[in-house]
Amino acid sequence: MHMENVNEKGSGLELSTDTILDGSRFVRACLRRPVDRTPVWFLRQAGRYMQEYRDIRKHHTLVEICKQPDLAAEVTITAAEKLGVDAAIIFADLLLPLEPMGLDFEFQAGEGPVVHHPVRTAEDVRALRTDRADELAYVAAAIQKVARHFKDQLGIIGFCGAPYTLASYMIEGGGSRNYIHTKQMMYRDTLSWRLLLDKIITVLEQYCRLQVLAGADVIQIFDSWVGSLSLSDYRDYAFEASKRLVRAVQAMGVPVIYFGVETAGLLSEMASTGADVIGLDWRQPLDEGWRAVGHGHAVQGNLDPITLFAPIEIIEQRVKEILRLANGRPGHIFNLGHGIVPTTPVENVQAVAKMVREFRMEGANLEGTNA
Repeated sequence: MHMENVNEKGSGLELSTDTILDGSRFVRACLRRPVDRTPVWFLRQAGRYMQEYRDIRKHHTLVEICKQPDLAAEVTITAAEKLGVDAAIIFADLLLPLEPMGLDFEFQAGEGPVVHHPVRTAEDVRALRTDRADELAYVAAAIQKVARHFKDQLGIIGFCGAPYTLASYMIEGGGSRNYIHTKQMMYRDTLSWRLLLDKIITVLEQYCRLQVLAGADVIQIFDSWVGSLSLSDYRDYAFEASKRLVRAVQAMGVPVIYFGVETAGLLSEMASTGADVIGLDWRQPLDEGWRAVGHGHAVQGNLDPITLFAPIEIIEQRVKEILRLANGRPGHIFNLGHGIVPTTPVENVQAVAKMVREFRMEGANLEGTNA
């Protein structure tokens, strides 16, 4: 893949394939290029498990932090530095694009996000706006601050929700166990479903471009709810939309990570979107997941986040097991199989990052070929 650098950090130069630089370790792994060691970062690495974040949350709501670039950048930087990881993911929320589309939402205690007027009819879909994505410029401003802080020391990750997952949030109005309203629209009013996905993609393309121009090295697309679909329904109702978004972001000159939960049966199809990296959850061994994805893609994962509550010797056993299953093959990014949960001991997350940084497998050649 040709890397056409459109952000401020790269000075218009492609990443070198001849040298291994600390700042590009994460991006190089996304592209299955040689690295000196496995890069590591954590899903939801900035969050309530960290005291510094809780201190800020005493005075600000989650959305307020997202909308104030100084705060969003501070939270992002603090977490990455405290953990000693290879990438910083911007502090934001999947649902931020809903507001410029005309949907208000809030986070209610114990309930999570609530969309006040869910999209349930063809008229609701037609009313959604696609011309105000520039209202999300506060996320780009935060990325710019983070990129300026780290320079080339760490990879900077921007992100967005996948079309299926955002559509589901819009239709369900919040969390769901069975996705009844979403699947009713898919099956009964396919024209409205397609229009909804088209509108979401239009906004997400603009949103991702803002992030890339601000300095994001990689975009992660979160399909958090895609595991609710059968393989047939994924193919018929979600795949093409995800593929369009993946290809649009790659055309901006950055690699794409595509991640979902409970996706063991969908991995091959998800890889067919062309995403550079497929995120794996913890429900299958890493090598099995990689085989399903295909070794022409990088993979990210896949420690069970609840393992972080285990005694340190069990954590170390599980971390080394994943690294051994990766077997030194170029293109593995160590991560969790989902996000860090609020009461996780910070010292255990730090310990995992250290284990990965220090891991060297006898006989493995991390600087080997892409075979």
